Amino acid sequence: MTDSNYINSNQNTERLIKIGIWTYLFLLLFEGALRKWFLPFLSGPLALIRDPLALLLILMALKNGFLKLNIYIVSTVFITTIAVATTFLVGHGNLGVSIYGARILLIQFPLIFVIGNVLNYKDVIKMGRVFIWIAIPMTMLMILQFYSPQTAWVNRGLGGDLEGAGFSGALGFYRPPGTFSFISGLTQFYGVAACFIMYFWFKQQEINRYILILATLGLLAAIPFSISRTLLYQTIITVFFMVIAAFHKSKYIPKIIFGFAGFVALFMILINTGFLATPLEAFTSRFEGATKYEGGVSGTIIDRYLGGMVNAVTGTADNPFFGHGIGIGTNAGGKLLTGDKVMLIYAEDEWARLIGESGLLLGLVMIFIRIGLSIQLTIASYKRLRIGNMLPWLLLSFCLTIIPNGQWGQITTLGFATFSTGILIASFNNKEDL
Repeated sequence: MTDSNYINSNQNTERLIKIGIWTYLFLLLFEGALRKWFLPFLSGPLALIRDPLALLLILMALKNGFLKLNIYIVSTVFITTIAVATTFLVGHGNLGVSIYGARILLIQFPLIFVIGNVLNYKDVIKMGRVFIWIAIPMTMLMILQFYSPQTAWVNRGLGGDLEGAGFSGALGFYRPPGTFSFISGLTQFYGVAACFIMYFWFKQQEINRYILILATLGLLAAIPFSISRTLLYQTIITVFFMVIAAFHKSKYIPKIIFGFAGFVALFMILINTGFLATPLEAFTSRFEGATKYEGGVSGTIIDRYLGGMVNAVTGTADNPFFGHGIGIGTNAGGKLLTGDKVMLIYAEDEWARLIGESGLLLGLVMIFIRIGLSIQLTIASYKRLRIGNMLPWLLLSFCLTIIPNGQWGQITTLGFATFSTGILIASFNNKEDL
């Protein structure tokens, strides 16, 4: 094969991988809609539809030099292999559950680096525009779900479940899931969208301004309509990162001041028109009740973000040294083992799930791998910020809420962790002066 033929072949492969990544994104955003509304009879298989795609992209990338093994991939493959072995030696020993648990680090985690290596800064900007455009109809759908009964078509659950997909909220209203199977997917969508919204307000020449305004209104409305404290916290964190970014270039400080004044004005307009009266009442009621129960705002944030690492370690006295077996802490794993869709251990604590599944030693190693990746990305993003590329820094604001202790046992959260971390790394790939 001549050099030109090799280059053309490599370019074609790169193009195919990029198409695959775009497909992965749209499946992430709309697989819930397929499972609830359009193909409910395929709800089960569609839950795993991104896994074979991810595996194919990894194999293509490895074969054509777009994926190089690094310390994170090698470490996770090694640890997961040991965890699978101990699962059959001293754990639950179920093959299906083991495969389901192992795929998190053997298939989805390496895809992060495929996305990061194949995409570039311009590709990430294109994906950001998609999030901006989708945020507008997503908010409209969420509002419709908020006011509709759980028996309505827009609120159907997975497999067409007539009991509804909404999750308990406040004052008789449910937290709407949008196109996703659960409210967590919706909050993560807006978490990523918020990063791009903040970015495009600094780079307005890269997007239609009217669309940006509508998407901003959509984000502001989404916070109360979602009845989700997590979305509020995520948005506050991104705003904090945006302020830090602005102070690294003095010309952006006036934009921050006027932008903040504009956000407040838009929010007050929405309130005074009565548009947000009912959702704000529901959101405030849930916020006050949940915060009081969980011991204050600071206690809530610290406990949620740190994921109870101390409790994860100290609460393992009854666990075997090598855990109960990989995959047992997921909904799918519980269903395969018992026939019921339940998490058999640690429903909401990711670090405790890791230790409970794989034991104290292997679990801690997995935790420190994720923390190490978070630290390295933070340092790299800050370096890019100092030379004028603020996009990685803004994306980092979301990634730091989902890489260290995000609930990767949940398929949508795992998808957003994979995708968002991948595009964060890809946003480093910018050869132009910013």
